Amino acid sequence: MSVAKKDIKRITTHVLQAMKEQGEKISMLTAYDYSIAKILDAAGIDILLVGDSASNVMAGHETTLPITLDQMIYHAQSVVRAVDRAFVVVDLPFGSYQGNSTKALNSAISIMKESGAHAVKLEGGAEIEESVRRILSAGVPVMGHLGLTPQSIYKFGTYSVRAKEEAEAQQLIEDARLLAELGCFAIVLEKIPAELGKKVAESVHIPVIGIGAGGGVDGQVLVVHDLLGLTKDFNPRFLRRYLNLFETVQNAVENYISDVKSGDFPSKDEQY
Repeated sequence: MSVAKKDIKRITTHVLQAMKEQGEKISMLTAYDYSIAKILDAAGIDILLVGDSASNVMAGHETTLPITLDQMIYHAQSVVRAVDRAFVVVDLPFGSYQGNSTKALNSAISIMKESGAHAVKLEGGAEIEESVRRILSAGVPVMGHLGLTPQSIYKFGTYSVRAKEEAEAQQLIEDARLLAELGCFAIVLEKIPAELGKKVAESVHIPVIGIGAGGGVDGQVLVVHDLLGLTKDFNPRFLRRYLNLFETVQNAVENYISDVKSGDFPSKDEQY
């Protein structure tokens, strides 16, 4: 049964906070285009992340670093047009906020004004404090991101689990508390021990959403291409594939090619 547009309750930062307080898990997926975002929103997803992972799954780059602010805005515009309910968060791409709080503010404002998105996401803790402060001062909601931070891949040199050592784990907890105190509305934790993820979620009053951070956090996020099985060779432990669209789509295209070659398509019923 379809729901009238006027009856759809939009997800807001207030709703997300209430979900944490009531113990309701938050669902989050990435989206980069209108068609997929429309399906995810209709399914009832809580948050759509226009991730800089578009650099990988949409553009074929090895890392998230090459994608630009203008490209992120383009993807965000496409997603926002599709959404009636979900809360849309957009990644600030590499180079658009690090080390320059004025640039960070301008980048966030550009995303909000040009795409109509609802919030931005930044990677890092204490080192981006000033950028977070400046963006929040303009009334732009900010989601933090700690643990494995893909924009810093060349610094760490690996995509392995982060914060396994006590010192790094303690720093991560302190960074999470700082982000919460600054006014971030939520934090993503990526690829850290489950016990630490649970500890962070219990240490801050805002929602903590995990990707490879265990089940003790307040919600989960996956890259939609991975969930749907559009990607074939990416198989981290935290990924649960709900479909295998790579093979399904490939088989469909092979059947189409065969029908075209044989003359079976179009049939008489498929002509004017």
